[in-house]
Amino acid sequence: MLSIRELRIAGRRGDLVPSTSFEAPTGALTLVQANGQDARTALALAASGRYAPDAGAASWGAPERSTKKTLRTLRRASAIVDSPGINEAERHLSVRGLVAEDLALLPSRHRGEGPDAWLTVHAFEDVAGAWAHELPAHRRVELLTELALADPAVRLLVVDSPDRHSDRAEDWLPRLMALAANPGRGLAVVAVVAEVPAGWEAEAAVVGNAGRPADTETDDGAAPPPTEPAPATGERDREEARA
Repeated sequence: MLSIRELRIAGRRGDLVPSTSFEAPTGALTLVQANGQDARTALALAASGRYAPDAGAASWGAPERSTKKTLRTLRRASAIVDSPGINEAERHLSVRGLVAEDLALLPSRHRGEGPDAWLTVHAFEDVAGAWAHELPAHRRVELLTELALADPAVRLLVVDSPDRHSDRAEDWLPRLMALAANPGRGLAVVAVVAEVPAGWEAEAAVVGNAGRPADTETDDGAAPPPTEPAPATGERDREEARA
C-alpha cells in the first residue's frame, strides 16, 4: 500500500503541493485531484519516490528507519507513467522505437526477445510504425502502462494526468481499473487528475486535504494567488523516471 502523510512540496512563492494525505491500497485505483499540471507532476514524482517532499512522507508499506531507504523502497516498487516533461512519449519516437528504448532500460533477463516480439505478444503490432505521441488516448494509456509493467518488480503505478489526452473518462479509466483489479499482479494504481470523473465513488483524494484553513485561504477569505512551478530537478529525466 502507498501511504502519503501530510506531504508538501514547496514552490517559489508558496506551496506547489499543499499538505496532502491519502492511502492507495493494493487492488484498487485511487484518483487524486490536483489543480495545475506542475502540481500534478510534482505529486506524481513524490508519490513514486522520485522526489523528496519538503514536508511529510511517502512510503510503500511500512516506513524504513531512514528517509532515504523509505524513498528507495518506494521508488523500486513504483513506476511513473506518461509524465509531461519526464517520461511522456517523445515526438520523434515511433511506437517500436519507444518500446525498444524502454525495454533497454530493464535488466537483460526481463527484456524478452526484443521490441518486435514484445509488440506482438502484447497486441501492439498494428501500431508499431505509428508515432507514439499520436496514438489515440485509450491506446496510449494501454501501451504506456503495459511498458511500465514490463518490470516485474513494479507494484505501484502512478499515472500523471491521463485525462489531459481526452475529456472522455472512458478513454483511460477502464484500463486503470482493470489493472488494479487484476489479482495476478497485485497492483496499487494512482492517477493524478485534473478532475475526478462524475459518479466516481471509489478511492479518491484532493490535494491540500491535510492542510489547515489558513493554508488555503487568505485573511479576507479569498483564495491565495496561484503558485509558480518549482524549479526543475535533476530527477526529471526519462531514464531516472523509468528506473
